[in-house]
Parts: sequence; C-alpha cells; structure tokens
Amino acid sequence: MPETGVDPAMARGEPQGTLDFALKHALQLLESDPALAEEQAREILKVIPREPRAHVILAKARRRRGDLQGAKAAAEGALAAQEKFPEAIVELGLAHAALGEGMKAIKAFEKALSLEPDQPNAWRALGDQLTLAGDTEGADRAYSRHIRSQVKDPLLMNAASALAEGRIAIAERSIKDYLTRHPTDVMAIRMLAEVAARIGRYEDAENLLARCLELAPSFAAARHNYAIVLLRRNKPEEAVRQVSTLLKSDASNPNYTVLLAAALVRVGGYDEAIKIYEKLLKEYPKQPKSWMSFGHALKTVGRTQEAIEAYNTSIRMLPQLGEAYWSLANLKTFKFTDADIEAMRAQLARTDIEEQDRLHLHFALGKALEDKGLYEESFKHYEEGNELAEPRGNYDADEVTLRLEKSQSFFTAEFFASRKGQGCPAPDPIFVVGMPRAGSTLLEQILSSHSLVEGTMELPDILSIANRLAGKERKSDASKYPDVLAELSTDELRELGEEYIANTRVQRKTDKPFFVDKMPNNFVHVGLIRLILPNAKIIDARRHPLACCFSGFKQHFAHGQNFSYGLDRIGRYYRDYVLLMKHFDAVLPGYVHRVIYEDMVADTENEVRKLLNFCGLEFESACLSFYKTERAVRTASSEQVRQPIYSEGVDQWKNYESWLGPLKEALGDVLTAYPAAP
Repeated sequence: MPETGVDPAMARGEPQGTLDFALKHALQLLESDPALAEEQAREILKVIPREPRAHVILAKARRRRGDLQGAKAAAEGALAAQEKFPEAIVELGLAHAALGEGMKAIKAFEKALSLEPDQPNAWRALGDQLTLAGDTEGADRAYSRHIRSQVKDPLLMNAASALAEGRIAIAERSIKDYLTRHPTDVMAIRMLAEVAARIGRYEDAENLLARCLELAPSFAAARHNYAIVLLRRNKPEEAVRQVSTLLKSDASNPNYTVLLAAALVRVGGYDEAIKIYEKLLKEYPKQPKSWMSFGHALKTVGRTQEAIEAYNTSIRMLPQLGEAYWSLANLKTFKFTDADIEAMRAQLARTDIEEQDRLHLHFALGKALEDKGLYEESFKHYEEGNELAEPRGNYDADEVTLRLEKSQSFFTAEFFASRKGQGCPAPDPIFVVGMPRAGSTLLEQILSSHSLVEGTMELPDILSIANRLAGKERKSDASKYPDVLAELSTDELRELGEEYIANTRVQRKTDKPFFVDKMPNNFVHVGLIRLILPNAKIIDARRHPLACCFSGFKQHFAHGQNFSYGLDRIGRYYRDYVLLMKHFDAVLPGYVHRVIYEDMVADTENEVRKLLNFCGLEFESACLSFYKTERAVRTASSEQVRQPIYSEGVDQWKNYESWLGPLKEALGDVLTAYPAAP
C-alpha cells in the first residue's frame, strides 16, 4: 500500500480490516506528520465519504497544522455522518476554542460529555474554556472531573467522585488512606492539593504541588495548579516563573498566557501584561472576560480611553456581563448614556442572568443614575447591590469588634516600651492606612510625586504575616494573634520585618529609597508594624464618616472589604476603626500622622507640607501637581487622582441623607465628634 494511499482491497469493498488498518495508520501519522495524516484521511474519504472516524482524523490533522476553519469543517463533516459522535463533538469544541469562540467551545464540550462522561481531555478542555470565560467555580468542577476520569484505582476513584461532588472530608480521608500505601503517586498528591485549595489551606496545597513536581517535573496540570496557588499565596514572582516554564512546552496555550498576564499585573509588570493581552486577543478575539481584564490593565496605566473601548468590546460580546458595566462606572469619571442605562435595565429585567452579573449591574446603574441626579432610584440600586453582596461577605461584625477591642487591651504603652529598638530598622515603607474611599490613593499619588518616594499598590504582605501568625487552619479555629507577638524573640521580630522588605521588593521598579504601601486594612496591624518595622511611617487617611461610609457602601470591591455591604455594617466598622486608632494615638503618641480629607481639599499646600515633613522629606512642588505624575494606579480612584483636587465630591453624600439613618445610628458619637475621636 502506498505511504499515504488507501489499500486497494478497501476500495474494492473487501474486508473491514483494511479500513481499520488505514484509520490506524492515519492516527499513527498524526503525532509525527500531521500533513501525511491529513492526506491519508482524505484518501479514505474519497472511497468512503461519510466515514466519521476519517473526518475526525482530518479535523485533528488540520488543527495541528493551524488550519482551524478546515478543522471545524472536518469535525462538522463527521457529525453530519454520525450526529452523536462524542470524539467529533470534542474536536469541534477544540476548533472553536482555538478560534477564540469560547461559548461555542463550552457548549460542544458539555454536549460531548453528556454523551460520554469519561473523557479526561474533554473535561480539561472544558475547564480551560470556563477559566477563560471567568467561571472559576465551573472550571473547578470540570478540573475535578478531569482528575476523576484519569484515575483507575477504586479507592482513588471514590475519592475523585467525592471531590467532584463537593464531599471534601470524605475525599480527603480517602486520598490520605491511599497515599499511606502509595506515597509517591503524583495523581493522588495533586488531588490532595486540590482538597487543600478548596478549603483555603493554600500553604498545604503549595507544599503538596511542589512535592508533585519534584517527583514529576513534566506534570503540566500540577504545575498549572501550582502557579495558581502561588498567586493566591501572594507569590506572584514565583508564579511568573512557573507559568513561563509551562509556556516553554505549550507556547500557544491561552490559559497559561492569561495566568501569566495576571501574575505580571501583580508584580507591577503592566506593560508586559498589556502586550500579552494584545497578542492573546488578536489570536482569540471572542473572549469577553479577557477583554475586560485587558481593560483593567489599560486603566491602571492611565490609558483610559482604550480601557473604555476594551470594556465596551466585552459588553458587545456578552451584554449581560455586569462586571464590565461596573468597570466603566468604577472609572468614576465615566458617564453612561441614556442608551447604556436602558441596556442595563434590560439586562436586570432578565431572569436568566447570573447573580454576580445582577450584583454588578445594580452597582453600575446606581452610579449612572446618581450622575443623572435621580438619587432615589440610584439609592435603590445601590441597596439591592449590597443586599446581593452581603451574604457572600461572610462577615461577623461582633467578632470584628471583639478582635479590635482585644488589640486595644494587648498593645499597651508598656508592651511597646519593653521592645524598643527591636525589629528591622529599614525606614523604607510609608504605610497609608484607614478606611477605603477616604483619600488614601490621593495621599499615595502626592507622596509618589516626590523624587525619593515610589508608589506601589495595596500590598497584602502585612495581612499575610498577621494571618500566618494567627495560626488558623480553619476559619472556626481560635486565633493566636496578637497574643503570639508577646512570644516572639528579638531575632524573630527582626526577621519578620526583613521578610516584609524582601517580599515587597518585587513591587519596587526604581532605586528610590522610600515606597508607599497603601493597603487601608493595615490600620488593624499598626501594632505589628511598629514591632517589626519601627522606623516605618504610618499615615491615617480619614474622611467625614458619612461621606466615607456612603462612598464605601456604593462601591463594589473586587475582593475583601466585606464590612462595606450594609449601612449599619460599614458604620460600625468605621466606629471600630476610629476607636482603635485613638488607642494607638494614646500608647504611641506621634507615631501616626493623620490627614483629614476635607482639610487636604481646603488647604492642599499646607497639608502636603505637613505630610512631607512627617515623612522626613523636603517639600517639592511636584507633590502639588500630583495629577501630572505618570504611574500605574490600581484602585477605584485611579482616574480621580489624575485630576487636580476638586471640592465637589466632599458633600455628595448629602444627596442621599434621608436614607442614611441606619448609618448615622451605627456611627453614634463618632459622627458628632468628627474630626476628633469621641
């Protein structure tokens, strides 16, 4: 038989074995020479035009050669011959995926898996597409089924089934039992890492996946999981290295490139991330959530008009994508048209959109109607957005109050005096703390306009150190923090400070001696900062309680800040914050410099001079022209701080005062005493 031809016996209608031999030969050629495999498949189809297996081989060969439209046509040819052919449906899905037709790919994979659930590669491909579409929960389920479809040992199969069905405790016990007998089974180790990640034990997941890769360095699925866990563990630099390794062997994998872009953004590599998104979206243009992520990166570096175009592109592709509308609203300077408002109302009128989209649409529509002066309707949408977000927040106001009161009892003047001179002496960090929406981004922009100061972003490193010291494996466990600080030696305190300086170095792109960490929630950890970084500067950004809290109430935060979803909830949190800062003022007099937002607006130069003086910096006029400073800004105020200070926003809350009763009640005497503490 010729190398690429069909056996003459098959052409004469002789035994079926000749067809099977020709198909087997074509499949063998796929890996070594897709062009010859394509030719073999076409020869078969000349003789038997409706042979579905030959159409599938043709589709596979064309896809490997980059002929994606041809691959799609071949897969469709297979389905025309045999409608319910799972392998052909999967191949059609892979062609759609390669063409950037994500939703069509997802539907194809789901259809194929409904016909034949035991297809590991189809589950993995579905998980990849759901990841690109931003459906992380669906992707997790698909990846779990991918694992389940791969394993063959009965005990491990039961564990995989339990994992896929969300029966985490059963899955964990079964996998651990299996690993006692097979300690180097990398599939089982990866499954146990998946269990750990599901319940938030990311340190365990990281260690397990590192062991997995030690045993099997080429285990790509484990390396992909490892990179994701590293990102969740606030190790973006290491995540970049892991994804870069994956891309060496699979350079065109869009999931790897999306993950690389996300990791680069976390280390401040915005320009490189933008280039990745540009390339990715040129190759896979029909990815609405990738367009939205592209918009986020563009917004951060000040390319606002391009960001708006990216967000609008994602909306055109997926009109119910509430987060894209909220991203436009979150620019703060963007104004929706009447047509935009009607489009959002139309989406909210639907009964088939995801709750997360509905939540974002309410917040976006609240902002759109506020700009139109329709305050009552605007408030209703802000309120509905908060009602949807509140259950997701998993927030216990009583627990927070008790925790902050415990800090007041623990951090005494005597405690600090007995540890004077300890910690890491580095003077580099300038912490800007307080409530979100209190002007912290403005202070960061002013400071980073100074020739000796670099702006970074809201760094999670202090929070990570505090969480580790708390020693909680589960949310229900008792926290060891802050009591554990009394047990730390001089060396341990210094090492924690050095760890912070080392871990944040990746965020510093210049050789400026000082940098700003503007994580507002660090106010909870002023005592920890004093112990491990005694020469750091701390600035408390404070804004009128009604203005600050209502601004937080109408803001949907990407993550965290669960105290903001409810007027009474955010009012109580503001009160707890003021009382804790009052305590630190008493036990560490002069350690924290407070900037009242309204004073900054009324007398900018005087407040800027006082701010710089506190930081030990000479006055520079560039700090008054902060809006001209070009740098990446990653917060909701990114566009506002690219403009001069304006006073119009100071009293915006007054348009909503008649609905703020619960907030006023929660604030109590903190409201009447402002700007002092009661």
